[in-house]
Amino acid sequence: MKIFLISLLSSISFGLSAQNQRFDNLQDKYQLTIGQVNEKITVDGELSESTWETAEVTSDFWMCYPVDNKKVDEGIQTKVRMAFDDQFLYLGVTCYGDDNYVIQTLKRDTDLPKGDGFGVVIDPVNEKTNGFAFGLNPAGVQTEVLITGSTGRRGDQMPKGINVAWDNKWISAVKNYPDRWTVEIAIPFKSLRFKDDKSIWGINFFRFDAKTNSVHTWSPVPVEFWEMDLGYTGALIWDKIPKKVKSNISVIPYALGSVFKDNENPSSKNETELQGGVDAKVALTTSLNFDLTVNPNFSQVEVDEQVTNLTLFDIRLPEKRLFFLENSDIFEDFGIPPMRPFFSRKIGLDHEGNAIPIVYGARLSGNVNDNLRIGLMNMQTKNTDEFLSQNYTALAFHQQVFSRSIIKGYFHNRTALDSPIEEYNRNVGLEFQYRSTDGRVVAFGGGGKSFSPGLSSRDYFYNTAVGYDNKNISVYSNFAGVGTNYIADMGFINGQEYYDAERDTIIRIGYNHWFSRFSYTFYPENPKINSHVIGGRHILDLDTAFNNLNHEMEANYTLNYANTSKIQISYTYANVNLLYPFSFINQEPLPTGIYKNNYGEITYNTDERRKFILKTGVLYGNFYSGTRARYLIGIKYRAQPWGNFSFNLEKNDLKFSDTYGSEQLLLIGPRIEVNFSKSLFWTTFLQFNTQDDNFNVNSRLQWRFLPMSDVYLVYTDNYAVEFWGPKNRALVLKINYWLNI
Repeated sequence: MKIFLISLLSSISFGLSAQNQRFDNLQDKYQLTIGQVNEKITVDGELSESTWETAEVTSDFWMCYPVDNKKVDEGIQTKVRMAFDDQFLYLGVTCYGDDNYVIQTLKRDTDLPKGDGFGVVIDPVNEKTNGFAFGLNPAGVQTEVLITGSTGRRGDQMPKGINVAWDNKWISAVKNYPDRWTVEIAIPFKSLRFKDDKSIWGINFFRFDAKTNSVHTWSPVPVEFWEMDLGYTGALIWDKIPKKVKSNISVIPYALGSVFKDNENPSSKNETELQGGVDAKVALTTSLNFDLTVNPNFSQVEVDEQVTNLTLFDIRLPEKRLFFLENSDIFEDFGIPPMRPFFSRKIGLDHEGNAIPIVYGARLSGNVNDNLRIGLMNMQTKNTDEFLSQNYTALAFHQQVFSRSIIKGYFHNRTALDSPIEEYNRNVGLEFQYRSTDGRVVAFGGGGKSFSPGLSSRDYFYNTAVGYDNKNISVYSNFAGVGTNYIADMGFINGQEYYDAERDTIIRIGYNHWFSRFSYTFYPENPKINSHVIGGRHILDLDTAFNNLNHEMEANYTLNYANTSKIQISYTYANVNLLYPFSFINQEPLPTGIYKNNYGEITYNTDERRKFILKTGVLYGNFYSGTRARYLIGIKYRAQPWGNFSFNLEKNDLKFSDTYGSEQLLLIGPRIEVNFSKSLFWTTFLQFNTQDDNFNVNSRLQWRFLPMSDVYLVYTDNYAVEFWGPKNRALVLKINYWLNI
């Protein structure tokens, strides 16, 4: 036994050492020299210029998924060349493979990883903290994203720390052949934030090959990390450092006309409105940007996707408004997911997601130097019949130390300008985040304090965490808490505010939150299976006297097939202390007390590459004093490449004991997306939600008549479900034009 253990530990040690050696010092091993062009490059996808014949070539891409220990087969290899002139960064790319492509949509910024595609990751500061990615599919559909230094583990549902909603101008073209597709890309230096004294940038290239369900990268990335991870870039070496672009100002004015009818008010008439505003982007330096918005309107943003909420607290919905998205990680990357001191949806939106008019917004963000990123934002909302005029200020900084570690801090201030009494809320905080050079070890900790009128104690916030990832093992644990009087009017603290159904009031408490998860991933040699993942998670919430509020334990298993289909199974035990009477179905509230919820769930997703895609699942178990059965079904048909048609249904059967009732909650969401071309799109999203007693219709026609310049025609209609009838409807026509100065 002793000999066996020594041999086993030696094998593991040798394996980890060999694996780490392959991913060590990548910028010494993977280098690409970029030269200045002496001819005009026409971006047509043909790679016919002499520049591409003489430019240095990268090839021999590595597999990144489903394995990371071998080179890509020659038949599906990728070759990349790069060049530049005074205005553009150029890429010439050849992606080998047959022309049996999977193209999910012609719509920009949508589902690139679920089909065939190519992309480039750029870290101009080369500090592994923030960067850009530009990608496109064989139909030439563009996607661009912002990337932070923490994109998470590949096993997560989606990469963390990326911002797909970021938009910018760049030029590309694709040419298709039977055995390959070629790409030309021209990225304006105006679209990048970089230092003009950096001769080496971080760079990587990635390729999605749908036929083999594989991901490839030039500089190797471990299978447990996403292909866009900034910790594994190669080196882009400039023979001549690009200079700062003299003029880098973008102005985006808009004009809008709308008609609105409030049917719930019998005396209401059609309300018409004409409105205008402007956004501006000014590059103060090559890496520091100033954004301004005056009288913004976000009516073109797709409506929130409704969910059935069977928790005791509000659900955090994603931010979709463009102004808040660029460099958003500077402001938002504090705390842990259930406890965020800053959450931009608290600005200009009420609790139900309805818009509160904004007068203006100004934001300064980016790199001051190689190691320091700052963010300063000020927003002003209008005075309305329901809401006082508010001024919001957020200041944050990220100072890089060591290799990939950060010291960061924030200050937030909300002030009611027209209040007859003093009304404000302020927050300050400081955190330290350690990340090892290879990204496998993460630890952070910090604290904060709020300031509100009349409150001077129990106003603290703290958080700490540690995690480790390798190819097989992923472990993570955090411990955080807030005092009873900690208030974050510009943040999201899930679990602090309880609703008392009997008294119809909100009670705020202090609590401590402990979350842990563990998983082990097996990579079998079976060619039909990519991986088996066995894991678990543990949640413990305690009040400030360390009495139990919520205790959950979950065991789960995931089977990932090579054809992208997936089976997930989980079992959860939860012990909930219901502090105040609460009803999930608007009947007699459940009494306070200890409830034990035990339930199991199984879901199945079919091959995402096929034209017909199915997702289905069943959950059943105890739910407070009764039972809960949930049924999920989602059907999607892809008419490549012009259409996507989907239907999603979620049904929850709730049955409670005694007089507490029972109810069936339905959430039905058909969606129709038709792409008439790469510049004309029509999307209609229907949502039938019995929990919110609402049927919503949102139909949007978008015409991109010039790059980043659009015409939107949006129709929205809301109906009551229980007693059928219209609530309100609106028709909006909006035009915006992107002008570079």
